[in-house]
This record gives sequence, structure tokens and C-alpha cells, in this order.
Amino acid sequence: MVDHTEPLAAAHTRRLRIAQGLVLLFHVTGFLGLAFSKNPGFYLQFTPLTLGLSALLLLGFQRERNASFWGFCITVALLGFAVELIGVNSEGRLFGHYTYGDTLGFKLFEKASFGSTYLNGVPPLIGLNWLVMTYVCGMLAGYLPLPELPRTLLAAVLMVGFDACVEPVAGTYDFWHWTANVIPLQNFRDWFIVACILQMLFNRAEFPKHNALAPLVYLTQLLFFFLLGAVQ
Repeated sequence: MVDHTEPLAAAHTRRLRIAQGLVLLFHVTGFLGLAFSKNPGFYLQFTPLTLGLSALLLLGFQRERNASFWGFCITVALLGFAVELIGVNSEGRLFGHYTYGDTLGFKLFEKASFGSTYLNGVPPLIGLNWLVMTYVCGMLAGYLPLPELPRTLLAAVLMVGFDACVEPVAGTYDFWHWTANVIPLQNFRDWFIVACILQMLFNRAEFPKHNALAPLVYLTQLLFFFLLGAVQ
């Protein structure tokens, strides 16, 4: 009888190393270009591509992509987009006073009318960002043998920690802009609340909660924005 276990394990390891190399290549190149290039705008235009490719690589290492998994993905992406649409049009009641720039791509509902009011638009890519962060932080929290509530809270804290690294550079790179360039504490409070809700959805969804690429994606993105903030 032929044992295929070792070749399959070796192939998986090889795929993982290639994926990790690509994630590092995307972010190291982007960091060097944004931090030290005389033309950071050239590198900013690849932001949607980098997030999209990172999501696809994560998808490639998710086992058993069943109906529950796809339901989770669609629900979280739509909820993430919805809270941002509410946020930019709520006169500061959710997250604070902010609007989106152009780096994350085209914006849905930009200048659409709602009664006598014109809406601020939101890039669909932000829904994907909420999904990726919910997914990788949920995976990371799952490495610890915790009951559901502490695991949910830990994953939400990881999500807020990521946002805390992004916020100082968001305006510089035209992701989004806060009124008077002041990041309100309310933003982090609301992020935590939304993150807890999304993590509850993650914990209740019935699909395998292990992805070998998730730790590197989270750590790389966290360091990417932290270091950008340190050198700006």
C-alpha cells in the first residue's frame, strides 16, 4: 500500500511557504514604497489588489468551504459595509465624524440622495477588510483553549489593536479622514462593539476554524501600518 501522507504534507508545506512569501512580498514592497519612495501614490494604487490577493490566499488555505463558511463571509462583508455606510452618514453617532478617501477604490452611494440629504459613499472593499480582520482574529483567538465569551472578547481586542495601528496613517494615505484630524476614542469603542458582534458570528458559523496562513497575514498587516506610523 502506497503512503501518500508525506507527499501531501510536503505539498501543503510548499504551498504555504509560497503563500507566505507572497504576503511578505506585497507588504514589504508596499512599505518601502510608501515610506521611502518619492512617488507613494504609485504604490497606493495597489492597495485594493493587495487586500484582495491576501483574501484569496487565505481562502486557499480554508478547508471545507461549506455553505456555513460562505454564509459567514457574505454576512460579515455586508455588515461591515453597512456599519461604515451608517458611520459616514450618522453625523458622528457611530465611530465619529469621518469620510472615505480614494485609496480603497470606488465608493458606493457617493452623493446618492436620501430625502433631501446627499450620502457620503463607502468603498465596497471596506466590507472585505472587515471580513479579513474578523476571520484572522477569530482564527488567532481560537489557538487558545478559551470558552466562547473570552475568545470573542480577545478576538475583538485584536481587531481594535489592528485599527489602532491603521488610524494614525489613514489620513496621510487617503484611506479615510477624520474631522479636524482628530481620532475620537468613540471610534475604538464602537469598533470593539461591532467586532464582538462579528466574532460571535464567526464562533457560531460551522466550518473548520484553522488556517495556517492567518497568523502571518495578521502580523504582517499589523507591522505594516505600525511601522508606517513610526516613520511618517
